[in-house]
Amino acid sequence: MSEILESGGSFTLGKPELICRWRLAGGRLPLENRHLRALGRRRIEGDRIDTALVAWAKQHIEWTLQEGAAQYPDGVLMIIVDEKGQAAMTVGPYEGLAKDSLADLARRARHAQAEGAETGVEPESLWAKRDGVLYWDAGKGTTPSGAASLVEDLARTLGIPLERREGLLDEVKADPTSFEEAFLVSDEYGIVVAGDAAGEEGARFATGYDRLLQKARNRR
Repeated sequence: MSEILESGGSFTLGKPELICRWRLAGGRLPLENRHLRALGRRRIEGDRIDTALVAWAKQHIEWTLQEGAAQYPDGVLMIIVDEKGQAAMTVGPYEGLAKDSLADLARRARHAQAEGAETGVEPESLWAKRDGVLYWDAGKGTTPSGAASLVEDLARTLGIPLERREGLLDEVKADPTSFEEAFLVSDEYGIVVAGDAAGEEGARFATGYDRLLQKARNRR
């Protein structure tokens, strides 16, 4: 991995309390504003992230990301924050998910749900369609991640009926065949359509997300 910078000058980063992993494309962060907005809504040990940290992240994404991501222009930007609010940025390679079954994606969403209960933002969430309605696994009091806010806005723009459903993961586990299709929305992996529950909505969002990445690459 290539380290970009640290906040507050030279220091020793303590125990990581929060790690954000955001997909890059062409050395750029396509969902920059959405990710930073979600970062500002996250919590560490019950306290909201300091606005100064968000400003620091924005500044250095704009000023140093292109150089810092030279080794992995299509990699993953990671922001690591410790219990004192100290932070560091680093860029590493991107590797796609090895498993994309509905059960595997649901397990990832379950893990992200636990993280969201602590930090206020779930970095990954499961979305599933049934009877023309797109259901979104989103816990109470959580703020959409950068990628989730994109899909939420796109769904509403396209006129797709959308509903938050806190118990969606339990429903999928109990009867996965009751849903017509399902996909994972992830800050790191984008839109991952379930290999055994693919459908037109997931494919449409995945295509749109890929176009967004390509647009960022073309700006180089």
